[in-house]
Amino acid sequence: MATVTASVLRREFAYNGTVIPDPNPSLSPEQVRDTLVAAFPEIATAALAGPEVKGDAARYTFTRAIGTKG
Repeated sequence: MATVTASVLRREFAYNGTVIPDPNPSLSPEQVRDTLVAAFPEIATAALAGPEVKGDAARYTFTRAIGTKG
């Protein structure tokens, strides 16, 4: 008989090639964005995608909005 093991995936966030550990697992991804804006101001208007399973982590990715000024 096969044994099935369940485990909880840790969350991580990625922006511009940088992987950022989850600052607080009790926060929603949108609340994490609000927390990270101080260090990464560009993510204030970034799109949030995910989660995508990467190994033992659920990765959310911030993608900068592309547009024109003016």
